[in-house]
Amino acid sequence: MHEDIADFAVNYAIKKGADYAEARAEHSEGTAFAMKNGVLHAAGFQKEDGIGVRLIVGGVMQFLSTNELSRSVLREMIDRAVRAGKSSARVASKIEMSDAPVERVSYEVKQRVRSSDVDSRGKIAELFDIEAELKESRFSIPARFLSLSDDVVHKCFINSEGSRISSIIPYVGFFSLITVNNDAQTAQRTIQLDETGGWEIVKGWNLPSKVAEEANVLFKNLKYGKPAPKGKVDVVAAPEVVGIAMHESVGHPYEADRILGREAAQAGESFMTPDMIGRRIAKGFVNVVDDPAVPGSAGYFLFDDEGVRARKKYLIKDGNMNEFLHNRETAFSFSIKSNGSARAMDYGSEPIVRMSNTFLLPGELSEEEIIEDVKLGVYMKSFMEWNIDDKRMNERYVGSEAYLIQGGEITHPVKRPALETTTLDFFSAIDAVGDKVGYHAGTCGKGEPSQGVPVWMGGPTVRLKGIRLG
Repeated sequence: MHEDIADFAVNYAIKKGADYAEARAEHSEGTAFAMKNGVLHAAGFQKEDGIGVRLIVGGVMQFLSTNELSRSVLREMIDRAVRAGKSSARVASKIEMSDAPVERVSYEVKQRVRSSDVDSRGKIAELFDIEAELKESRFSIPARFLSLSDDVVHKCFINSEGSRISSIIPYVGFFSLITVNNDAQTAQRTIQLDETGGWEIVKGWNLPSKVAEEANVLFKNLKYGKPAPKGKVDVVAAPEVVGIAMHESVGHPYEADRILGREAAQAGESFMTPDMIGRRIAKGFVNVVDDPAVPGSAGYFLFDDEGVRARKKYLIKDGNMNEFLHNRETAFSFSIKSNGSARAMDYGSEPIVRMSNTFLLPGELSEEEIIEDVKLGVYMKSFMEWNIDDKRMNERYVGSEAYLIQGGEITHPVKRPALETTTLDFFSAIDAVGDKVGYHAGTCGKGEPSQGVPVWMGGPTVRLKGIRLG
């Protein structure tokens, strides 16, 4: 879709003197519905078309975008961009990009049940079903926000090197924020689900039961939860907790633009330096990857937004720091080739170095085997809040659903255990890795203006030896 206008933009930019040009033309269409405390709060029907163009003139990168898909508008914008590039070339530092193969590919994620074939009443009914299930609870849930969305993105990428890539990727998403009350105490829980595919995924989520169960866990923690044990204990972290740690303390600091200092003012820095590649950070069975090709994942793509074929990146391999996330510009700075990590939120955003699906690979132990060796510890199944410093070193994760482990058995709930550590101490403390990977969805923010892109994060259950809880 819009292949002709993308072709025109690239050819015209080269004709006007650009050394390199690329265009991403997009068409997206979908719906979104939100409910607040049982009342339909918003309904949206979105249809959008636009194009983003990047060009290099005299070593200066220029980016432009518009939702007016006319040749006259593009001519005017490209003319301005070329003039600006030539004017800036006298004083600006030069941008160079690593070589990339020419790709000519089309791919599509299929929907078994097309979201567009489900009418608005059917989609809204999903939210009412959740609300009805929550009303059956025998405890107070004073605040409930629920939203459900779907979107199909058609994308056409063309560059002056000869690449032509088209894709069709459908998305479905759910978000909820619920507040549970017990004896003047409250607790909140967010649930975010995002996948690529059709409406069959929403049906498979079984949202009424899932949300009601999360509310029930919150209530039990408020009513029966006890403080976490003092001193150093073993912490068994379930996939959700492992996932946020992989995203925040591995994915972000391994972004090459951060390492080069180019994200400091927007999204923070990194404790990583180029000479740390090969440094041991964990035991040999610890492996962390970023893989955009996981079927059905929120961060799914086969080619990034610079037209580079995506692949699995081993950020930590056999316990060693192994590789960074790169786009073509940062790869050139490191004298390597891009590993396909350039993503843009939409046609109006410039591609920058981003994660896709970042997770710890499985080991060989079952979760039961990991827990049964713990004499005294805490099992953190989910988290309610987290924070990490700008360099992604000092971090804190506060448990939502958590339980005391005594003599290898899970006992009573633990209220708000706070795992406070450093990235290096977290990884050096891992002494057991489970055999089943679990994922959860998130929206990763980065850039200026800020861009939010869908991702998965996760891993198997892991055991951390001798961690002090707050």
